[in-house]
Amino acid sequence: MRILVVEDEGDLATAVAERLRVEGLGVDVAPTLAEARFLADLHEYDAVVLDRRLPDGEGLDLCAEWRAADLRTPILMLTAMDRTDDVVAGFTGGADDYLTKPFATEELVVRVHALLRRRPTRSHEVIVAGDLRIEPSRRRVRRDGVIVPLTTKEFALLSYLADRVGEVVERFDILEHCWDHAYEPGSNIIDAHVAALRRKLGAGAIETVRGAGYRLVDGG
Repeated sequence: MRILVVEDEGDLATAVAERLRVEGLGVDVAPTLAEARFLADLHEYDAVVLDRRLPDGEGLDLCAEWRAADLRTPILMLTAMDRTDDVVAGFTGGADDYLTKPFATEELVVRVHALLRRRPTRSHEVIVAGDLRIEPSRRRVRRDGVIVPLTTKEFALLSYLADRVGEVVERFDILEHCWDHAYEPGSNIIDAHVAALRRKLGAGAIETVRGAGYRLVDGG
């Protein structure tokens, strides 16, 4: 999954991005509303962490703008403005959650995961693919009833394929949703993670479709 963090305080933005990446999420950072608009036009994000006071305007205006355009991406609003009317304004402006500064990054991570669980997806609570049982909300996968330990990024990749089980998922889409601008174009990062998953889940679990992408075999 890929997150957009819109925050102009450099140290805070870096801390938030690094902590979310530890969770296996792809993270892009925008210091201004203009950059946020640009990135949102380029990429499909699973959630947005949006500061209210930015150098070129009010984050709440961008939130309202996206909602008016029917962009349903979950938005966690950040602000030092903690009065009741400020919080009410955030929610009425289209925010899904509201976190006041200063905050603990652990709390932000918990709130982001809560927003991601609310996202409408094509998957069910449990996805069954062959001898695999994948539980996205619990970040757990079993093979023949035995829990398989995966890294956060391995599970992020598997979950994305599981949401489209039986379908071919293009490499570009995998990069878009599971990584961010920090990856090196042309690297074998996807191939390396798929190879690791095959070692843990079985060689036939993920099929390579040459010239197209990868498919999680549904076993049907």
